Amino acid sequence: MIYGTRAVMEAIRAGRPIERILIQKGISNDLVRELTQLARKHDVVFTYVPPEKLNRLSSKNHQGVICLMSAVEYASLDNIIHAAYSEGREPFLIILDRITDVRNFGAIARTAECVGVSALVIAEKGNAPISSDAMKTSAGALNHLPVCREKDLNKTITALRENGIMVVACTEKASKTIYEVEFNRPVAIILGSEEDGISNELLRYADELVKIPMKGQIGSLNVSVAAGIAMYEVLRQSMLKQLQ
Repeated sequence: MIYGTRAVMEAIRAGRPIERILIQKGISNDLVRELTQLARKHDVVFTYVPPEKLNRLSSKNHQGVICLMSAVEYASLDNIIHAAYSEGREPFLIILDRITDVRNFGAIARTAECVGVSALVIAEKGNAPISSDAMKTSAGALNHLPVCREKDLNKTITALRENGIMVVACTEKASKTIYEVEFNRPVAIILGSEEDGISNELLRYADELVKIPMKGQIGSLNVSVAAGIAMYEVLRQSMLKQLQ
C-alpha cells in the first residue's frame, strides 16, 4: 500500500501497477481533485470509501488516500491473442465476472496455469484484488499467468467473437451440459460471481451456455471447482484432437 495523496500521484506518474485507489468520502480539496483527474487520465480505478475502511487498512497518517498496489503487471488482451495466433496456438481464455473471494481467484489462477490457459480476463471493478494473498493462494501461478483487466466485459466478449474465439458461459441456467459442446476451436469460458453467477448481460453475449451436471441436493459448485472442471474438459478435448 501507498499512503497520502502526493505519494499516490507520484506512483501513478511512475507507471506503477495499481490495483485501485481508495479515497475517503467527504474529502474535497485541490490536491484530491488533482489526484482524481490524474487517475482518470491514466485509467486508474478509484473509489470513495468511509474513513473506517481506510483506518482498518492502516493506522498510519494516510491523509484520506490509500493506494492498493497490484501484485502483477496487467497484460494487453490484444497482445495475448495476437501472440497465440502468431505462434500457431489457439487462444484459451478464462473470463471472471465479479469473483470477489481472493482465495477463489488464486485457486482459479493456479488451475489455469496448470492447464495452459492463455490469460485470465477480469473487469476493472467488482473483482478480488490481485494481492499478496491471491499470489499465495495461486501457489505463485500469477507470476506466470497473464491477467488482462478490461473496462467493459461486454465489449471485450464482442471483440473476442470477432477474433474467432467461441465464448462459453458456465452457468446452472443452461440446458446443455459442458460435455455436449465441442471445444475444437479458440475458446473463452466465463465464470461468474460466488453470489449470483454470471450477470444476465454477459449471458446474452455468449455463444453457448453450459452447465456442469450434478446429482446431489446442493444447487451449485464452488466457483474455483467449477472452473477446474470446465478447464480440464477443454484440455481433455484438445488432447483427444491432437491424437486423432
